Amino acid sequence: MLAASWFVAYSAVLPLTQAQWGLSGKQAGLIQSGFHLGYLTSLFIVGFIADHFGAKRAYIATGVAACASPWAFVLFADSFWSAFWLHAFTGLCQGGTYTPALSLINDNVERARRGRAMGYFIAGSSAGYAICLGVAGLALKFTDWRGALGAVAVLPLISWVSGVVVLRHTPNLVHARPAGEPLLAALPAVLKNRKGMLSIWGYSFHNWELLGIWAWLPAFLTAALLLHGASPENALLFAALTYVANIAGSIAGGTMADRWGRTQTILTWSCVSLALSFSIGWLIAAPLGVLVALACLYNFAGIADSSTHSTVLAESVPPHYLGVAYAVRSVIGFGAGVVSPFVFGWALDLAGGGKSSTAAAAWGIAWATLGLGGLLGPVATRRLQKL
Repeated sequence: MLAASWFVAYSAVLPLTQAQWGLSGKQAGLIQSGFHLGYLTSLFIVGFIADHFGAKRAYIATGVAACASPWAFVLFADSFWSAFWLHAFTGLCQGGTYTPALSLINDNVERARRGRAMGYFIAGSSAGYAICLGVAGLALKFTDWRGALGAVAVLPLISWVSGVVVLRHTPNLVHARPAGEPLLAALPAVLKNRKGMLSIWGYSFHNWELLGIWAWLPAFLTAALLLHGASPENALLFAALTYVANIAGSIAGGTMADRWGRTQTILTWSCVSLALSFSIGWLIAAPLGVLVALACLYNFAGIADSSTHSTVLAESVPPHYLGVAYAVRSVIGFGAGVVSPFVFGWALDLAGGGKSSTAAAAWGIAWATLGLGGLLGPVATRRLQKL
């Protein structure tokens, strides 16, 4: 849960750093993209480590870097370029908290309950995002953005210590590869697995939309509060509510996948989130209660199929290739997540949005970029359903 808290830390203070450093929307989005670039690189590397040394060892060993790296950003980020490289560095150190955990679930949970188990894991991550925004929002009442991020940076350390304690009796499994097969042989095997690759492509288009939501939703809610003459400090609290909706969405999606089928669950929720991508920006002037409710539904739908994508991939490839399969998915999927926040900010600038726009047209166009990128997700999932 707390391991995921740093993932949205920059989004929590984005409006403040954007104003202090004089960033354009494109630059602000690029900093978040830098984190995703580092993160996808780490996920690719950790996938091979988990297959070779075991998921438990990978999780514990890489967790040390995940605890220490956020402090570099807290202490030394003071401009666009320093923030970009330092946030990319923190992303590079975070991958061990994700794919090894998915492999641990796959190794230790039976198939009939695996979708729900994956859902609970993703829900825990969402709870971490909500806690991050809540802690940052509370801290900002007493300190500046740097102090708020310092408070958030304590959370991954608590998570790592808890993980070491909880996993002390869990076996470290290393799935045997065919005799004489080198580790790198897993890569072409995954790329030739049609079912696995359709799952990866569906996840990648899903990630374009979801990571864009997480990067820009707090800033959008801040703009909405300004438009209504309310205090922008409440934006983080409203954003935290949307991550609580993430928790419910993850559990509901995983449970639905076990009961009614993997691909049907993905298709249902991806269509709901796409509808909101094309509409929510135009509704910035709607009553705050309505807008926050829509934002909660957006996050609920956006993440409801995440755990199911992970479950489908785990069930599509041999277990000794699973770490590499997650690594390939990370490069493609989080590669999309690198680009989408940047494209969103670029579109916001081009549409006349600037740094703190309250114009519905600017936000409507920017949010639509997430919908356009996510449209092919249901197409890939539908093809997967027919196999």
